[in-house]
Amino acid sequence: MLKQKLKPYNVILASGSPRRQQYFKDLDIDFSIQVRQIEERYPKELKGAEITDFLADLKSKAFTDLQEEDLLITSDTIVWLENKALGKPKDAKDAFKMLSALSGKQHQVITSISIKSAFFQKIINDITTVSFKELTAEEINYYINTYKPFDKAGGYGIQEWIGFIGIDKIEGSYFNVVGLPVHKLYKELMNL
Repeated sequence: MLKQKLKPYNVILASGSPRRQQYFKDLDIDFSIQVRQIEERYPKELKGAEITDFLADLKSKAFTDLQEEDLLITSDTIVWLENKALGKPKDAKDAFKMLSALSGKQHQVITSISIKSAFFQKIINDITTVSFKELTAEEINYYINTYKPFDKAGGYGIQEWIGFIGIDKIEGSYFNVVGLPVHKLYKELMNL
């Protein structure tokens, strides 16, 4: 359905995430991948979805050369724990610190998507609440050493081993936690 709807557009996914790329394939969207490097900094006063909205928009601003038929999709995900944003861990020590902080607690996963053309821009976001059981140091270390989750916000992937054994419940979209609220993206693209 989307393939037909998006026929007039040259859809550009500005994401190096293999998970987001797979979702685009699974939605049967014809797209190209273009990633432009930006420094992911945001004003310190921003909270929650304000951060991901800002970063999704910032990523879109790297594309100053959009043509009439281009439709650019950028996205950003954070883990929001106790009024702090957790991005991607720098290393194993940082990942251990993040997962220890998430252990036994509830947090939110927030993803924003910017849909932009030469004529308009729309930014949407989704929030999912995730509850972790108490994780042991042994479980955390096993996960980090086996799965190397350094490209994932909060240092974990719900679709990996840690999600199987550590997540008690989620409220909201599972796909949002993986990195893209596909139900909201689909709705927005169908409404173009």
